[in-house]
Amino acid sequence: MKVSVNWLRDYLPIELPAAQLSEKISRTAVEVEGLYQPKGNMKKVVIAKVLSVVPHPDSDHMVITQLDAGEDEPIQVVTGAPNVAEGQMVVLAKHGSVIGDNKKIRKGKLRGEQSNGMLAALQEIGFDDKIAPKDFENGIWVFNDVDAAQLQPGEDALKVLGLDDDILETGITPNRADLFSMNGTAFEVAAILSEEPTLPTFDLHEVDEKTSDVISATAPTELASKYAVRVVKNVEVKDSPLWLQRRLWTMGIRPISNIVDITNYMLLMYGQPMHAFDLNALPSSEVHVRHAHDQEQIKTLDGVEREASAEDIVIASGDEALMFAGVMGGESTEVTGKTTDIVLEGAIFNPKSIRHTARDQNLHSEASMRFERGVNVEDTFIALDHAAALVAELAGGQVTAGRVVAQDFAYKAPVVSVSVDYVNHVLGTTITSDEIAAIFDRLFFDYEVNDGIFSVTIPARRWDITIAADLIEEIARLYGYDNLPTTLPTGETTPGKLTAQQRLVRASRHTLEGLGLNQAISYVLTTPQKANRFALHDGQPVQLDYPMSQDRQQTRSSLLTSLLDDVAYNKARKQTDVALYEQGRVFVSDGDLTKQPKEIEHLAGVITGNVTNRTWAERAQAADFYTIKGIVEQLLTNYGFADDVAFVVNTVREDMHPGRTADIYVGNVLIGFVGQIHPLTAKEYRINETFAFELDLSAIIDLPKVTGRYEAISRYPAVSRDLAILVNRDIPAAQIELAIKQAGGKHLHDIVIFDVYTGENMPSDMKSIAVGLTFVNAEQTMLDDETSQKVDHIASALAEQFGAEIR
Repeated sequence: MKVSVNWLRDYLPIELPAAQLSEKISRTAVEVEGLYQPKGNMKKVVIAKVLSVVPHPDSDHMVITQLDAGEDEPIQVVTGAPNVAEGQMVVLAKHGSVIGDNKKIRKGKLRGEQSNGMLAALQEIGFDDKIAPKDFENGIWVFNDVDAAQLQPGEDALKVLGLDDDILETGITPNRADLFSMNGTAFEVAAILSEEPTLPTFDLHEVDEKTSDVISATAPTELASKYAVRVVKNVEVKDSPLWLQRRLWTMGIRPISNIVDITNYMLLMYGQPMHAFDLNALPSSEVHVRHAHDQEQIKTLDGVEREASAEDIVIASGDEALMFAGVMGGESTEVTGKTTDIVLEGAIFNPKSIRHTARDQNLHSEASMRFERGVNVEDTFIALDHAAALVAELAGGQVTAGRVVAQDFAYKAPVVSVSVDYVNHVLGTTITSDEIAAIFDRLFFDYEVNDGIFSVTIPARRWDITIAADLIEEIARLYGYDNLPTTLPTGETTPGKLTAQQRLVRASRHTLEGLGLNQAISYVLTTPQKANRFALHDGQPVQLDYPMSQDRQQTRSSLLTSLLDDVAYNKARKQTDVALYEQGRVFVSDGDLTKQPKEIEHLAGVITGNVTNRTWAERAQAADFYTIKGIVEQLLTNYGFADDVAFVVNTVREDMHPGRTADIYVGNVLIGFVGQIHPLTAKEYRINETFAFELDLSAIIDLPKVTGRYEAISRYPAVSRDLAILVNRDIPAAQIELAIKQAGGKHLHDIVIFDVYTGENMPSDMKSIAVGLTFVNAEQTMLDDETSQKVDHIASALAEQFGAEIR
């Protein structure tokens, strides 16, 4: 929330600089995320009175003005502002001034006429379009007659407009919703500075006509625990006075009209959202709070036709829903320049329903944010009365007698007890009873003390305090965290180390990064269309009841969908060489909503484009199936499984290429897959040819492994033999390699497939695979007969398993 220090000074005598106040708030209450003055480095921007306006002799849209800026001689300025007129009080950026975006104003000639400055719109002196009261196209800023009468030519316009104010941007935690109001912030700053705040007062004058004769209201307690309305007649809707507009725009809210601005002023002052209806636009003389009818249509103030659901709360009149309660008003009863009578509404709505509407309609407003977190129940009707009094003052209205109260309750202040001994036990301090009492006095908490036990009555403005620990927190922060004693932890110290799972995960990351892949981190939530793609496990994703957005509705069953999104994101930005990996969890449910879904650790990677750059001597090398398979093989080798690893062709895995995809088994356990993304899937993602893998790390962690050990290099020579194996074309080379490994015995040191031949002089259904075998005996030199026996044993095994022949 933005906090105006000038506004705070209406409550408290603040003498210290804003930077010091900011530090005190950060160290005691909530973080101050920013401190700035809206004027920035602007200078030499003053108030000026327009003395004369004459047409430019060489332009059909510019005029020449003479301005009184408090100097000995008038200042001539040429301007194209369509709304400039004699007698106005305006904002003048003089020669040598600096205005918004660090723009410097210099004198010069426009179509041959001397211009010694610039008449400015608010946007030109740093106002954001979202908070400037008038659109830039409407011309320069002109002060109304009432405000102009209080201004003098030559005054500092930046000060007049409030741009010299110090603005604190506070990051309010969920438990401190009281700080969403200036009243609540004043109490907090008063406690920090040991001061007493002066709260705003008002005089409410009512006419004889009763409000109950004009309008009636109903509200069920489960939808609105408080609800009341007031009526103000014969109002004049116009611009607010400068002091009110200044309050709003320094706090980040755009002034609209005096009626709307007053409701926003109450929101900032009390933290109490309010709404004003045009009384004569109501379909009937009754307003009532109810649930929306399913698919009921409401056109909100932003001009959007919205469809309500049965869980939304609406304010209705007759059969017509007027607005989403506590979120945004409706266009049909909007206060306009033609409005003469208004209805002011003050309420406390069900927070859960407000949160549902705000998220379902994507309407997160200042009002909904406060209703969701809670408002001061004792200020609701006070703010309503205050708003009515201000409408009477600023819009010349007549307030009818009394409120029409549809729902109310008496606030019963809770009493929370805490003992001095318990405070000191928790904080490790020796704070006395008098010191604790002084802290509660600074917080303006009523209390009683008996035998060292404080019984504290919690005011409605601090609804976050419910237990003794909350009181201890209040004591600690105002006593000063720096004053709490520092102690070292006691107990036996043990050296920290990684678990087996942590070591494996970390080693996997290092391996992949060493092979050229970069880590990606993605959301675990995705769309229903992507949630079950590339799934390794049986089950279904988990649907969220209240998703953050349409793109974050279900838990993912695979990491690849997110990685493919990343590839698509890079390709859209002309980055076609991408190599990424992600380590994270997937979530699988058996459909039983009473149980938590399984969280399974996975590791996945994608690669597309070139894996090496073009040089003068070599062409760039494009990624292919063997690139991604080599990466996976290196990973699996590093894991050191006790059982054999096998790659088994899978032609039916959804979203993967049927001819370039293999499942990965360790023994009989499926641990993942590797291959090319199906061309249709790649087209859907708008990506090029992409290769990917996904591994079940949880299964890999549980599989038996061989402890890594070093072996001495054999002193005896290795023996090499090459085999040409004739087998059916449908038999994968990986199966041949696995069979050779199993039959080769302990002296078989290495297997290399170095050629595959099909074609001339070869049966059409057969292929020839050339395999290089290396045998090593670390204890003695291998004889030819011994090697031949092993080769014969391998040949027999291949013939038995695959009907293979040795050529």
